[in-house]
Amino acid sequence: MSTFREPSKQREVGSWILESGQIILDTRSPAEFSKGHIPGAHVFPLFDDEERAVIGTLYKQQGQDSAIERGLELVGPKMADFVRRSRQLYQNQGVPKPLLIHCWRGGMRSGSVAWLLETAGIPVVKLQGGYKAYRNWARAELAELSNLRILGGMTGVGKTPILHAMAPLGAQVLDLEGLADHLGSAFGNLDRHEQPSSEQFSNDCHAVIHAMDPERPIWVEDESRVIGTVHVPEELFQAMSQAPIWEVARTDDERIQELCRIYGGAERDTLRAAFMRIQEKLGGARCQEAIAALDADDLPRAAGIGLSYYDKLYQHTIRRYARPNHHQMSGIGMTFYEIASALHHLS
Repeated sequence: MSTFREPSKQREVGSWILESGQIILDTRSPAEFSKGHIPGAHVFPLFDDEERAVIGTLYKQQGQDSAIERGLELVGPKMADFVRRSRQLYQNQGVPKPLLIHCWRGGMRSGSVAWLLETAGIPVVKLQGGYKAYRNWARAELAELSNLRILGGMTGVGKTPILHAMAPLGAQVLDLEGLADHLGSAFGNLDRHEQPSSEQFSNDCHAVIHAMDPERPIWVEDESRVIGTVHVPEELFQAMSQAPIWEVARTDDERIQELCRIYGGAERDTLRAAFMRIQEKLGGARCQEAIAALDADDLPRAAGIGLSYYDKLYQHTIRRYARPNHHQMSGIGMTFYEIASALHHLS
C-alpha cells in the first residue's frame, strides 16, 4: 500500500502548501471558506452553514455523541459525491499528488473526509493543525518581511500604473489595490462591488509575497491601514511603516489629467455620490461646486476640487507616518514607463 494511503497521514504547514498544482480540499463550511481560505483551495464542505449550526447546537446541548450521530446522518447521502469529485480532481492532475485535506484545526471534519477518500483508494494527506496552522504560518512570515520599497505621491501621480510598468522591467511588485479590488479612496469602488474579506486579503498578500525573492526589493504603493472595506494586515502595515519611501511628484495638471483618464468613463451619478461621501471633510460649498462641475460635464474642474481634499489628507498621513528614509523624485513631464525605469534603477 502506498504511504500516501496510510490512515491519518499528516504533513506540517510550509512552503509546499502554495506550490502550483497542489489540490487543497477545505472541508469547513462555506461561510468559513468565504471569510478566509488558502489561496487556490477548493470549497469542499462536510457540512453546509445550516448543518454546521445544527451540529454545534447539539454538541453544546446534548454532547459529542449526539453531535456525531447527527453528523453521520447528514454526511451519509453525500459520501458518494465526495468520492466522485475527489477522484476526478486527483485524476485530472498532470503529475499526481495526494489531495491535501484540512478543516479549522485538523480535527474531525478533515479526518472524516480523509478516512472516506483513503477507503476509496484516493491518496490524501491531512494538513496538521488545519487552517489555523496555515494562518499562523502566513502571519509569521509577513511579520518577518523586509526589503520593502514604498512608492508614494499625491493622488493622481499614477502610483498604480507606475507599479504596473515596473513589473515588466523585472521589479517585484505587490499590488495592494489590485488584491483589495479597490482604488483606495471614496472614488475607489464606484460600482460598490464586494471586496474580499480582510482575512482573505491577508492570505492573498502573503501568497504573492511568498512567491517572491526575499533578497530583492519588493515595491508596494503607499497605503493607509484600510483600502475600502479591507484592512491591510497589521504585520504588513508595520513593515511598510519602516520601509524607505520614494515620493513621486507631478504637476497639478498632470494629476488632473490622470484622474480624468481613470474616472472619465464613470457614470456621473456615481461620481456625485462619491463626492457626497467626503462632503463633511471637503466642505458643503466645495462639494456643491464639484457637483455643479459634474453637471456641467467639467470633469477637470471636479477633479481639481477633489485633489484639494486628498492633498491635505496625504500631507497629514505623511506627517503621521513618517518613514526613516524619505526620497523625493520628480516625474514631471515623464511617462509612467520612464518613472518606473528610473525607480527600478534607483533601487
